[in-house]
Amino acid sequence: MPLLRLLSLLTLLLVAACGAMVQPMGASNGAPRVEPDAVIAADGYRLPLRHWGPVDKPRAVVLALHGFNEYGRAFDDPARFWGQLGIATYAYDQRGFGDTAGRGIWPGAETLAADAATALLLLEARYPGVPVYLLGESMGGAVAILAATGPDHPPMAGLILSAPATWGRQSMDAIPRVALWLTRRLIPAMTFTGRSLGVQASDNVPMLIALGRDPLYIRATRVDTIDGLVDLMGRGSDAAAEISQPTLVLLGEHEQVLAPASVNLLLRRLPRRTDLVVASYSRGWHWLLRDIGRRTPQRDIADWMLHPGTGLPSGAERRGEARRAVADGSVLGSEQQASGGP
Repeated sequence: MPLLRLLSLLTLLLVAACGAMVQPMGASNGAPRVEPDAVIAADGYRLPLRHWGPVDKPRAVVLALHGFNEYGRAFDDPARFWGQLGIATYAYDQRGFGDTAGRGIWPGAETLAADAATALLLLEARYPGVPVYLLGESMGGAVAILAATGPDHPPMAGLILSAPATWGRQSMDAIPRVALWLTRRLIPAMTFTGRSLGVQASDNVPMLIALGRDPLYIRATRVDTIDGLVDLMGRGSDAAAEISQPTLVLLGEHEQVLAPASVNLLLRRLPRRTDLVVASYSRGWHWLLRDIGRRTPQRDIADWMLHPGTGLPSGAERRGEARRAVADGSVLGSEQQASGGP
């Protein structure tokens, strides 16, 4: 009987292993375009689109890429604030998320980056002479890095990375790395919610409650999608050293979603240039742009776009430099908690 049970279990696992799914970009069947409520990719795939701020003659334009299991509405609060300053924001639902076809099925890192590059080029064409920025939050940050460092990356005025998710296998412990490898091959279609992890993404509790009730927010994630995310994050981490555009990186000091090792690895890999600024927020969590103290990083982003080359209004770059020094191992970790700053 034990042998029969074992054989039955193995049979079930092998059947489940056939359930791994991906939805990469299809063959081109026309020119990509922007419609009032969607970006239409070259393969005809529809990416639902939201817009905030001035349509005509904006001072700057932001293409914003949302995080894992979210969708374009994630930028409603910061985009409304930026709109008051003359900044237009566009955010689409990335493939497999929000209100897209094949929701919950991983599209692949290359497809996500290609969609971002396409949308950026379309906005560049729509707003000639206006600086267009690419912003990525969490998973969107990894997508933005790949789009900005690809062999044919589109032009952009600058890159903005808010708590970029670069937690790849290279910064994972052995046990979760092996566990992910096994589950990806044995039970790829099984879903997990992450509720037992005890991780808090923000101190803005009303926002978290509203998000938990949002029907377009994905609560249960397939194993093969998690594996795809880890691959994307690892590639984003590796590509960070190749960033050539003016860049603003924003990090919260109450970060619980990303592993500290992955953040430190990113800080070590980022180029050392005067036009690459790391800002660290003592009251910031993972969702910096939606936290209770969100206006501080939101204002810093707006000022960085509208007045490039100057210091941030909050002075958060000073704490950012301290965090980079800690990551480099050049100062004691306790010095990261220097007084002052936002």
